This record gives sequence, structure tokens and C-alpha cells, in this order.
Amino acid sequence: MARERATALLVDLDGVLRRFDPAVAAGVEREYGLSDGVLGEIATQWGRLQPVLTGRVSHAEWMSSVADALADSVGDPERARTAVAQWQRYRGEADPEVLAFLREVRATGIRVGLGTNATDVLDADLTALGLADEFDVVVNSSVVGFNKPAKEYFQAACAALATAPARVLFVDDEDWAIRGARVAGLSAYRWSGPAGLRYLRAALTPAG
Repeated sequence: MARERATALLVDLDGVLRRFDPAVAAGVEREYGLSDGVLGEIATQWGRLQPVLTGRVSHAEWMSSVADALADSVGDPERARTAVAQWQRYRGEADPEVLAFLREVRATGIRVGLGTNATDVLDADLTALGLADEFDVVVNSSVVGFNKPAKEYFQAACAALATAPARVLFVDDEDWAIRGARVAGLSAYRWSGPAGLRYLRAALTPAG
């Protein structure tokens, strides 16, 4: 049996709408004598990351723990804190092609939500990126208390969109998030770049 056509769109932030220039982190690592990729590796260790994504610790506390883990590598705790602060000042950029698509979708009357695993600085980030008014709802894991791919996260997202799961199309660049969304009853599309916009437009266009 064919699925119902989506009447709401839920889109991930990092890897879909927001992109980061890897040269920024690489430059900080070179300046402070750190190994390539270590900032991201430490920050995304699951025991350190999961509490901040579910609101149990703040973004500031998370970054403080990253600095503590780097202290021996840079030789001084204060220098480690400075390195982390320098890295964190860069908040990425919005992909203009994806943003134009989201505006196009909203203009047709389809509700558009941001569905992201994020910290308590998300609202500030959206403002800095010029995205604060681009969504009907923002579903932040650190507010919900569950992170993708938990079923509870997607249930909260659908409730925020006031749309049944079968009518929500979710877009993310991670397989595990796509699988979680489908288990929760949503349609889901694995993002791999702007070439996917053609499919998404077709999926959201009413038949006839």
C-alpha cells in the first residue's frame, strides 16, 4: 500500500542545512600542536556527547570537559581552554540552496520543522546564522530530553508539527537517524547533497 503524501517536513541541521569548513578546526589544531581531528574526536565521544544532547549538561560544561581532556596535549589547562574557545567561535554557515528549498516548501503551506540533536546554544546559533525565523517548529534534543534516533524524539517532533508520523518526511545525512525515523513511522530520506532536492520536491508536491 502506498504511503500517504507528506504534509510536513522535518530536516536535520548539521550535514544538511548547516555546513562547517573543516579548515577552521584544522587550523586551530595546527596552531596548538594538536593531532589532526582530535577536537572533533574528543567532543563526540559518546559518554561526553550524549549528556549534552539530552540536556543533562550545558554546552559550556561539555566544552570545559573537552578542554580538560586536551590539557596534557597542549601542556597547560588555560591554553587548552583558549584552543577550545577559538574552535567554538566558528558556528558554520547555512547552505543557501537548502535554505531556499525550505523557504519554497513553507510558501506552499507545508509545515517545516528543524529536527536536530543539539545543545542549549542552538537558539543562539540559529540567530547567528540568520535562521531563527525559518521554521514552524524547532525540535532540539536537549530540550526534548531524547536524542535521535530514539522513538521518543520523533514522537515529540511529530507532536510539535501537529502532524501524524505517516505524514512527516524526515531528512538527515545519517543512516542511524533515518532508520530511527522509519521505526517511528515517518518517511525518511538520506541526504547526500543538493542533488536530493529534486526527489524531495517531487515527494512534497501534491499529485495531480
